[in-house]
Amino acid sequence: MRIAIDARELSGKPTGVGRYLAGLLREWTAPGATHGHQILLYAHARITALPGLETRIVPGAGGTRWEQMDLPRQLARDEASLCFSPAYSTPLLTRIPRVVALHDISFVAHPEWFGWREGLRRRILARRSAAAARAVVTISQFSKSEIVSRMQVAPGKVHVIPPGVDCPVPDDQPRGFDAGMHVLFVGSIFNRRHVPDLIAAFSTMAAQHPDAHLHLVGDNRSYPFEDVERLVQQSAVSERIRWHRYVSDADLATLYGSAHAFAFLSEYEGLGLTPLEALSAGIPSLLLDTAVAHESCGGAALYTHRGDVGSIAAALERLLYDHQTRQALLGAAPTVLARYDWARAASGTLALLEEVA
Repeated sequence: MRIAIDARELSGKPTGVGRYLAGLLREWTAPGATHGHQILLYAHARITALPGLETRIVPGAGGTRWEQMDLPRQLARDEASLCFSPAYSTPLLTRIPRVVALHDISFVAHPEWFGWREGLRRRILARRSAAAARAVVTISQFSKSEIVSRMQVAPGKVHVIPPGVDCPVPDDQPRGFDAGMHVLFVGSIFNRRHVPDLIAAFSTMAAQHPDAHLHLVGDNRSYPFEDVERLVQQSAVSERIRWHRYVSDADLATLYGSAHAFAFLSEYEGLGLTPLEALSAGIPSLLLDTAVAHESCGGAALYTHRGDVGSIAAALERLLYDHQTRQALLGAAPTVLARYDWARAASGTLALLEEVA
């Protein structure tokens, strides 16, 4: 079978979907992999070469026109057996069987978080892609329930395949790079992740703990715009808050290796992978009290309520300085992390692709 994959998310600076796809590809090309399929990666720009995989660079801007016009023509020329689209939409003008991944549908559930043009584009493409594809992959039971109820997709068409979780800190890397107690946030800055509340709560807590530091990692994609830089500058402890718009994998590993607590105050996610990455690195998390947060991290996290800055500050203090709380949360980690395995995710996804083709 010739499996075509839209690999645009591997070009440039890969983030969530790029890491998801890279995890699947790593398993499909691992020594001893015996599936016997030809895997072709399609992108508009150069991507990092992967052993055992062929790459097709299809000229174009890499946007919707590329996906809907340029890519289908190349798929037809290459006589692909199937197209796997890992990032919310898939080519509509093709007869090739398709599988599309919808990690979350925040643009449907909360259109107010997106500009009208971008939100409309996402909603139209996602709905039509889910209808055109023979199967939809998602990463949690919560996301499946959202896709079924809000997009009217048949439950049997939506397949929950949890991804794996990589420990972001290599075994041979020394932990710690600076004195103090560090809180870490990793993820693009969206309104739903309430970074202003995190900054305010940390500032309150850190006023009583001069060894506390906060690191924010992620570009600002908020809509309506949140002026994160101004909020940091206005904090009474601004010298202990650092915003890293983008970091290399090596620098990110250093940040994880130095963190003592992870904060991810998101009210809507498909799953929430960065808290799981933190947990795999031995870092307990503070999350908002949502259904998907409990599904992903269970008893291995503390939970708080949206907008309750005092409660958030108190929970951050417990994560950093209460040894008993930390040990209880980390003791629950093995049970939680056992649900997220790349080998199982890759085999389940490949089995679905084979069934669809």
